[in-house]
Amino acid sequence: MNMTTAVIRAFRILAVAEAFSWVALLVGMYFKWIAGTTEIGVQVAGPIHGALFVGYGVCALALWWLQRWPFVVALFAGLSAVFPFATVLFERWAGKRGHLSVAGAPSAAPVREPSSV
Repeated sequence: MNMTTAVIRAFRILAVAEAFSWVALLVGMYFKWIAGTTEIGVQVAGPIHGALFVGYGVCALALWWLQRWPFVVALFAGLSAVFPFATVLFERWAGKRGHLSVAGAPSAAPVREPSSV
């Protein structure tokens, strides 16, 4: 496994993990600010979400460089980390458009054999 493949794998994992950490943080904020019962959810989920947010951002920057993403793609990757659950949407969008595939990897398109005359 080369470095680009490892970063793509980490990026995909972090995109999902960052979204789940948003859920945990939002639940924690509900109990802290709305229900007024406990701060433990924010105290636990906050640092976890922060670490996943930073990891996602670092992977996005690495992929911008490694995959030579256009600036707009990198911008959307960064902005997706700000909005709850948008990292999963971006990851799916980027995957469908080939931004999360290793250059030189075999594609799904059929290969035409040269005709013999």
